[in-house]
Amino acid sequence: MARTQTIVQLNDALLAELDARRAREGRSRSELIREAIEAYLAEDREALLDAAIVAGYERIPADDVLGADWSARRMVAAEPWPDAP
Repeated sequence: MARTQTIVQLNDALLAELDARRAREGRSRSELIREAIEAYLAEDREALLDAAIVAGYERIPADDVLGADWSARRMVAAEPWPDAP
């Protein structure tokens, strides 16, 4: 995969923390920064997906209470509940 060099400015405290982790893990600054950015963007993608799921549920008509009740009862009945003491 092609890479493009990007300049990122960090304050002294952040750079020291990054270097401490780099030394502890034996990895490069670039690798740690790439990994951090990937994690940050993955969180953003997950948040967008969560929002889309919520929006989808909000569009479901609320008048299907009977069907929801039936489904809930069916799921509860299918659970392998332990015998009561």
